[in-house]
Amino acid sequence: MNVIGTLALISASRIMFQKICQVASLLSLLLSGSMAGGGYFAYRYFSSEQFKARVMNEIMENVQGIMPKVLDNALPEMTGPTIPKFEQPKF
Repeated sequence: MNVIGTLALISASRIMFQKICQVASLLSLLLSGSMAGGGYFAYRYFSSEQFKARVMNEIMENVQGIMPKVLDNALPEMTGPTIPKFEQPKF
């Protein structure tokens, strides 16, 4: 009687292990498929002309807002005197 119970337990645990492996493989397939699909759509989005135009517009707006301030700080009102010409010493 003990042998039959042991064989039944082994058979049941083998069936349970197979089901767990099947579920794990299905989850792995779904995860891999969603990653591949997400990567494809992300590539298509980031390489599209609309995305490039949106990024360029945003950059240009930021640069135009900063540019007058930078130019005001960088350009002096008046320049200083000229630097005298360097002459070689005579020996």
